[in-house]
Amino acid sequence: MTTKILLFFSFLLTGPALFAADPLPADGDDGYRLWLKYEPVINASVKAEYLRFTAFVGNASKGEIVKSAAVELKTGLKNLLGKSVSVTNSFGNKTGGIVLRLDASNDQQDEGYHIALAGGNIVVSSKSESGILYGTFALLRHMQMQLPIENLKVASSPKVRYRMLNHWDNVDGTVERGYAGSSLWKWYELPEVIDPRYQDYARANASLGINGTVLNNVNASARFMSQEYIVKVAAIADVMRKYGIKTYLSVYFAAPKTLGGLSTSDPLDPQVRAWWKEKVAQIYKEIPDFGGFLVKANSEGEPGPQDYGRTHAEGANMLAEAFKPYEGIVIWRAFVYKADPRADRFKAAYEEFVPLDGKFDPKVIVQVKNGPIDFQPREPFSPLFGNMPKTPLGVEFQITQEYLGFAAHAVYEAPIFKECLNSDTYVNGQGSSVARVVDGSLHGYSRTLMAGVANTGSDRNWTGHPLAQANWYAFGRLSWDHELSSEQIAREWTALTLTRNQKAAESIVLLMLRSREIYVDYNTPLGLSRPWMGVHFAPEPWQNKGSRPDWTAVYYHRADSSGLGFDRTASGSNALAQYQPQVQKQWNNPDKTPLPYLLWFHHVRWDEKLSTGRTLWEELCTRFYTGADSVSWMRQQWDMAKGSLDEQIYASVAQRLEVQHREAIWWRDAWVLYLQTFARQTVPAGFEPPRQTLEEVKKSVNVYLIR
Repeated sequence: MTTKILLFFSFLLTGPALFAADPLPADGDDGYRLWLKYEPVINASVKAEYLRFTAFVGNASKGEIVKSAAVELKTGLKNLLGKSVSVTNSFGNKTGGIVLRLDASNDQQDEGYHIALAGGNIVVSSKSESGILYGTFALLRHMQMQLPIENLKVASSPKVRYRMLNHWDNVDGTVERGYAGSSLWKWYELPEVIDPRYQDYARANASLGINGTVLNNVNASARFMSQEYIVKVAAIADVMRKYGIKTYLSVYFAAPKTLGGLSTSDPLDPQVRAWWKEKVAQIYKEIPDFGGFLVKANSEGEPGPQDYGRTHAEGANMLAEAFKPYEGIVIWRAFVYKADPRADRFKAAYEEFVPLDGKFDPKVIVQVKNGPIDFQPREPFSPLFGNMPKTPLGVEFQITQEYLGFAAHAVYEAPIFKECLNSDTYVNGQGSSVARVVDGSLHGYSRTLMAGVANTGSDRNWTGHPLAQANWYAFGRLSWDHELSSEQIAREWTALTLTRNQKAAESIVLLMLRSREIYVDYNTPLGLSRPWMGVHFAPEPWQNKGSRPDWTAVYYHRADSSGLGFDRTASGSNALAQYQPQVQKQWNNPDKTPLPYLLWFHHVRWDEKLSTGRTLWEELCTRFYTGADSVSWMRQQWDMAKGSLDEQIYASVAQRLEVQHREAIWWRDAWVLYLQTFARQTVPAGFEPPRQTLEEVKKSVNVYLIR
């Protein structure tokens, strides 16, 4: 038996510990357990009801995923109810237990499940092992929230087939856009050493219905296609498999040349096609359930098929051909834009991909960022969702807070996800929501995808900011059921993770639901956007030097002596024409455009009166100031819950809210002082002018960037 196998079995035989990693410190909750804390049920009547079903856990399956479900139940019940429950494969006609049952007649989709009282037992049934696992976690979630069992009847199926996290992790342990420590994956120890965190990560994802993980950065290293790294990935896949999670890899398109020694990576070259077929076969030999490839090509300097005069479709289809003998898929990212000083980056993905609609292999899913630019605090939905009916489109959301204050600012992202998913594309008339495009119901395709760029790292609490765990949770819940509301998800997460005290929970949920708008107000109000080079954090609206125009700040806000905003109507870049006519109508007239999108589509005069009765300058100042001031309100909301929170968690968030308030003022002052040089107006009455000069703020930003 190899060292790898011995270590792996030693890991499995450690027993049903709540989490496999180090025990909690004696002084409180460090956030490691996420929403799987399984704290004792304190409602006496509910506990008595639950105890009626703890005679046994019945598992009639020998599959490893159902075994994981049975162990999870055993662990959860022990902690929730203080009672040890045996797992048995021979339960016959016994009653008073929880039965896990594979049922081919189940009317839910393959991964769907039923939970119901039947024959004196709670029965969790599904057509598939994964469905039983998801149903088990749903039952435990129900019990953690101390909900009644009487008349229990739940039926649920995922609306999206591929529900995955995209990790932007590198071979050296760093994480691009990672704000919670280093990578989870310890490449230099693999495959011999299996970190216990891998199992805990898998459990957390499975509890939400996430069934895929891309282990490495889309700016990929060719090393991941080497046999050395394929074996390392296989070791992680061994752990993920027990929880119904398939493993994927991002690939470097030029690998045939850089790794394989070929003279080209042209996707139409026979040798290149043969190289990829052999590589995929090599991967499947080590990982029989491998999920597939994620590809970033011809974007931000990454190689791709256009280097050889080929299209994105030709590149994607070449890789899809290599997967023909297998279940795996190719996920091709639509995040592309050329360095054209006369172009509008907003339009780039549409211009490259819409002409290719219907030309992609059925094994290809085109993965589209929720907005047309780059994970901004608020963006209109990408026009691709309304213009490619013949191509399966997946949506890519940011979970990590790239433009949302990193791990220092509290921003609950479910409203961002929902805003996109609920947007109507009108591609098939009214009711053609982005959600219906993504889940395949609008255009009738079965390969559907929702991906989230992960915010997990080596920090003990996984996400850096304790409240950022809610964004991982929200993504998972929405990828299973996009009809859930932001508020429902926030209430669930708060009850499972922070407190069961109703008054405290109300205070925290309100903080969460308002946090995104507060951030937008002090950061990018009225449709401002700000992607540029650097750290994606410090306020730098004056930044005007870059290797290309769209890597500067001034490219996006277009501030000048007359006004502010990017004209994307017919009189400007005409990007608005990429939407269906009904959508254009919503945003074409500046007098009728909703204020959150005003500066996305219009260059507005400083003295223009808005629907609020204030001029543009007055409204901007009002948003910047009230947004920064509202962070103090967030701190007050958090303080209201203090006595009902673990002291360690309370202190961690309270300290970060202090940082957020200071940095919100920093953002406010930077924008106000800079824009004032164009508007040439004073700060409106009632707001204290910034105490620093613009030059002083610029110096503080320069010091930050030096760090």
